[in-house]
Amino acid sequence: MPPAATASPAAPGVPRLHYPVDDSRLDNGLRVVVNPDPISPAVAVNLWYRVGSADEQAGKTGFAHLFEHLMFAGSAQVANGEHLATIQAVGGSANATTSFDRTNYFETVGPHALELALWLESDRMCSLNVDQGNLDTQREVVKEEKRQRYDNVPYGDQLQLLLELNFPTGHAYGHPTIGSMADLDAATLADVRRFYRTWYQPAGAVLTLSGAISVEQGKDLANRYFGHLPKAEVPATPVLDELPPHTGLPRLEVVRDVPRPMLHLCWRTPRLTHPDRLAVDVMLALLTEGQSARLHRELVRDRQLAEGIGGYDMGLVRTNSLGVISSRAREGVTLDQLAEPVLVALADLAEHGPAEPELARAKASFERQWLSALAPVEDRADQLGFYATHFDDPGRINEELAEIEQLQPSDIARVAKRWFDPDNRATLRYLAGGAA
Repeated sequence: MPPAATASPAAPGVPRLHYPVDDSRLDNGLRVVVNPDPISPAVAVNLWYRVGSADEQAGKTGFAHLFEHLMFAGSAQVANGEHLATIQAVGGSANATTSFDRTNYFETVGPHALELALWLESDRMCSLNVDQGNLDTQREVVKEEKRQRYDNVPYGDQLQLLLELNFPTGHAYGHPTIGSMADLDAATLADVRRFYRTWYQPAGAVLTLSGAISVEQGKDLANRYFGHLPKAEVPATPVLDELPPHTGLPRLEVVRDVPRPMLHLCWRTPRLTHPDRLAVDVMLALLTEGQSARLHRELVRDRQLAEGIGGYDMGLVRTNSLGVISSRAREGVTLDQLAEPVLVALADLAEHGPAEPELARAKASFERQWLSALAPVEDRADQLGFYATHFDDPGRINEELAEIEQLQPSDIARVAKRWFDPDNRATLRYLAGGAA
């Protein structure tokens, strides 16, 4: 049976998960995490490489995301485009994503195709075909992606503007993962090959296998397909100095062809691994998630000032993260009218904390979402890679929900006061055709 939430003997009523997790390393440094789930119909193969856009050098941005495309362009024994086609031919799925602090590649296949997926991943880890033709082709693919997802959609430059507003010029988190198209145009084959050799090494990766597989089988297959790869050192993820809270209420205002004016209120928040991170997530959910959230009730339902409200933390690893509360104005409503209730709600949370029923509702929502997200083996494997890469502890998958359940109103009040002081905010304002 798949693992389920049970009450912890040490803390009655607090869910305790017990997903089996085996964590080991090959001699070449590849970390191997195996999560057996005998009733699963599939096996998830998930590789997290410890490289993202924050590892790029000035003038050479966009490389991490470029490799998300290049990794499907063929290797020593696999032709261009055949990786994805081969996985789909056996009834599986495959994809990849890039963020500031990692790049991951993943397949979900039936148990009969597990060795095929591992062979494909091993081949491109050690022998990716990085030639001029592939570089030129995938560079154009990335440029078209930027046109479609950033340049030609409303609010498409939102992420770039938020990063520019909240991080200093030249900071590791100061540019989006898509990178600069000018940098990509200037990239040489030698530059790109150097990036591959530096980061795409076993010692910089976590291989997670989740599903219809035993621990012994997973470790044996990992060694069979990856153990022969040479060991090479990979640069450590740097820990950067914390940035101070914003002062002087920095503000960036842009006029764009957008449907409605939009307001983003931003704060420098704790890094992903900071003890306050979970309380920050819960606080933002209390304010913005669902129709019962404070700001949804006030801004959307009761006063009908906003078309919608949302809040999130970017979960950045190396230094401060970024917390954002965003709302889009209804017709005739000014952005100042949207800002004031947000700041009042934050001040109230800092002084009084949430009511017990309010906090209990947020916890119940987290529990439902958490258990639902971990049910598919492909999502569970991804979460295990996340914990292994960023926390050095894949077993944390069994602990985080319990930590959320133990949060008290005083914890929420404390993080609201420390990290979301209205005087420490920065503001990004989108105006529609000059509207106020």
